Amino acid sequence: MKVEVRQGTVEETAADALVVNLFQGVEKPGGATGAVDGALGGLISRLAADGEIKGKDGEVTLIHTEGRLNVPRVLVAGLGKKEEFDWQKAAAAAAAAARKARGLGARKLATVIHGAGTGGLSPDRAAQAVVEGTILGLYEFRKFKTESDEDERPGIDELLLVEQDPAKLGAARDGAARGGLLGEVINETRDLVNSPGSEVTPTSLAECARDLALSNGLEVEILGPAELEKMGAGAILAVAKGSVQPPRLISLRYQAAGAPENLTLALVGKGITFDAGGISIKPASKMHEMKMDMAGAAAVLGAMKVVAALKPAVNVIGIVAATENLPSGTAVKPGDIAKTMSGLTVEILNTDAEGRLILADAVTYARKLGATHIVDLATLTGAVLVALGSLASGLVSNDEGLTDLVKKASELSGERVWPFPTYPEYKEDLKGEFADLKNVGGNGAGTIMGGLFIGRFAEGLPWVHLDIAGTAWNDKSGKVLGKGATGVGVRMMTELAFLMAARSAS
Repeated sequence: MKVEVRQGTVEETAADALVVNLFQGVEKPGGATGAVDGALGGLISRLAADGEIKGKDGEVTLIHTEGRLNVPRVLVAGLGKKEEFDWQKAAAAAAAAARKARGLGARKLATVIHGAGTGGLSPDRAAQAVVEGTILGLYEFRKFKTESDEDERPGIDELLLVEQDPAKLGAARDGAARGGLLGEVINETRDLVNSPGSEVTPTSLAECARDLALSNGLEVEILGPAELEKMGAGAILAVAKGSVQPPRLISLRYQAAGAPENLTLALVGKGITFDAGGISIKPASKMHEMKMDMAGAAAVLGAMKVVAALKPAVNVIGIVAATENLPSGTAVKPGDIAKTMSGLTVEILNTDAEGRLILADAVTYARKLGATHIVDLATLTGAVLVALGSLASGLVSNDEGLTDLVKKASELSGERVWPFPTYPEYKEDLKGEFADLKNVGGNGAGTIMGGLFIGRFAEGLPWVHLDIAGTAWNDKSGKVLGKGATGVGVRMMTELAFLMAARSAS
């Protein structure tokens, strides 16, 4: 999609449709919406007074201009209550309006920058929200569809943001560029997660990482079974035993010019490209969704692409442990013992608790590559869905400072996290009877136990685990995102990299 920020007025703007906005409870609009209202003879005001336009969050009202403007249609997007407005509401309004415009057959969509006036958002933040919300809201995964829907129309291929104030133009353009980058990369991440396990395998994920590195100036290393055997990555190899697909351990490195050498952030992603549970096989009812068990890996790849483009002043390593987890005659069995890359041994009591096993080796590898701070992202436990639903990712950590940075990145990105306690008694329950550790505890607290198992391999380095099992996938359409993969983590990890850069600079 072509995105342009242009100085001008809404009255002179030409497009297939123009989006303006209205806060809930406002009957007499001002700003750009007021200008459109005046050109339409007060029609928006009358509809608001009559209650036909309420300005509610997610509401989009179509008005035909009948030649009174340079656009045939105006869409009035509701922003909700002014006191509750934030950049996420701006993105949601943009997404709703874009979907409505596409349904009307619009190819060129013009819009005001929601929230940059009385909404209180900075011009760059508001423009980013509008562009990002539009791109994410229009996303559809149609790669494997051969028939068109009866009401399918051509998509929007041009987005024009109208800014009247020349003093705000530069900031709005910067924000729009950032929003365009993030929107496109998050959609690429969603494509990976939505794709079937027959297409996204450990090998294809590694090739995707190689292509990403070559296109974006990153260093890349891809390790296969022979290299993993030499390194003693017994946990990854144990999980991979049930599949004919060979495992891969992938690393991408971003070296920032002038960044401190003693600060390196590692982003570690779980890349189970299909998870049947192994011998501890999953129920059949929703197993088809287990193609999404590599959402953490996809988020790491996406974040590395954005980091390479935006260039924060901090060194970042992206690590992906990729394998399938399938039952077969060669699969690892409950009760088997694996020796990890760290040297610690693990009694595998449940083969469906495999993500923590591959992340154990991946976190050890991050330490070997020189990481000073580690964040892992993983669709790890069903327990996090019980605790938090789909509204927040679970957070388990060993370091208050890194936790605070991740929470700040969460606030900036709108991708919520919620910290869990890490009482010493939880760690006691991970001690093995026949090995150093066991891969499941016995006293509930599944999200905490899974996280703490991974944290054992950080060996005291500042570490945060994000369980995204509830946030990586939508069972129903939301205000911005539709059903399926969400691309969670890309935006938050980008914000984290910039926060770490700012902290090191100060």
